[in-house]
Amino acid sequence: EASLEEIVEAAQLAGADEFIKRMPMGYETQIGEGGGMLSGGQRQRLAIARALLGNPRLLILDEATSHLDAESERIIQNNLKKILQGRTSVIIAHRLSTVRHADLILVLDRGVLVESGTHEELITKKGHYFYLNQQQLAQTN
Repeated sequence: EASLEEIVEAAQLAGADEFIKRMPMGYETQIGEGGGMLSGGQRQRLAIARALLGNPRLLILDEATSHLDAESERIIQNNLKKILQGRTSVIIAHRLSTVRHADLILVLDRGVLVESGTHEELITKKGHYFYLNQQQLAQTN
């Protein structure tokens, strides 16, 4: 079982600490089956925090930022280096900002590997990843 200190650290890394502290009983609040009283983004941040407990050697994040608001995603992005440090991580994401700093990015198109490399290498290739990156940049502007 994790200590309160470990739980708070995981929650901070996942960007969940602030909303947990605002709950009626803070870290002692019962959130119920499936976290029904939480927003999708809050549930997602708690799932990330739970995944970090126990310091797993392998961390798989599947669309871990897909339901986060911009501020929550920024917190996760800022903490991602620390979250991934010292472990093997597999990150599955449509938001390219989530994988931008990965050691290796694999680009799939309809389940087929079409490109691989770092962010910089894939941008230079001007292939699928470049095109997707341009689309996402245009959507945020």
